[in-house]
Amino acid sequence: MSARLVDAAGTGHARAADAPRIVCLVPSVTELLCDLGLATALVGRTGFCIHPREVVRSIPKLGGTKNPDVAAIAALAPDLVIANQEENRRRDVERLEAAGLRVWVTYPRTVAAGAALLAELAELGASREARRRVVEPVLVAVAEAERALPERGTPVFCPIWRDPWMAVGADTYADDLLRLAGGRNVFGQRRERRYPRVSLDEVVATAPEVVILPDEPYAFGPSDVAELRKLAIPAAVHGRIHVIDGTWVSWYGPRIAQALPALRHLLADGRTY
Repeated sequence: MSARLVDAAGTGHARAADAPRIVCLVPSVTELLCDLGLATALVGRTGFCIHPREVVRSIPKLGGTKNPDVAAIAALAPDLVIANQEENRRRDVERLEAAGLRVWVTYPRTVAAGAALLAELAELGASREARRRVVEPVLVAVAEAERALPERGTPVFCPIWRDPWMAVGADTYADDLLRLAGGRNVFGQRRERRYPRVSLDEVVATAPEVVILPDEPYAFGPSDVAELRKLAIPAAVHGRIHVIDGTWVSWYGPRIAQALPALRHLLADGRTY
């Protein structure tokens, strides 16, 4: 057996043939595995693992990201369960491990780490052609984004929730994605929690030039745009408040190659693509 892969929890996992049956509890990773041609290895997923829709519909749903059906997962006897330190609860991971299952805990907090995870998961059996088609464009997109970083990032406010308002903070995948796309996260220095609670007065004080409203995990929409347009911020004055595909800032993997140029255009000239 070839060298082992080490996950975010420091646990080693053997490659390829040692993990032919996989249960995935992370929506973005389920999509990632399917894109790599590994859908046939998936024997279970969560109800939130909905992409690619035509592929995953035949894969059994085993609860949610916060309430996986541990008994049902154990009954399937998978060789590997893939979880995420942020999306899944530690106690559920511990229960799965107590049932004798191997759990790969993912936790990319930078875009480069997300790209590296994609390459690592390809080691579970993806073909050379799949790696060329899926992995290489992401690595190229990350390298190009690093080379194209502007001297001054565009000040951007990116909330992930409201009532209360919560913003993307430091040490998060979304914060690093905004940086790579040419932005400067106005709450990127807040370290009391990874997604700090903020007031609209604080948003005004940071004077964001762009506001991007992801449509997940909170479903921001036109009414939220209308509310924020009332604030005395440059983004409101210049009409640069936009609802975006939430997967751009939260789903690592193949979507990186789409998210980086799309956000770069949005932050540079205010247009969506």
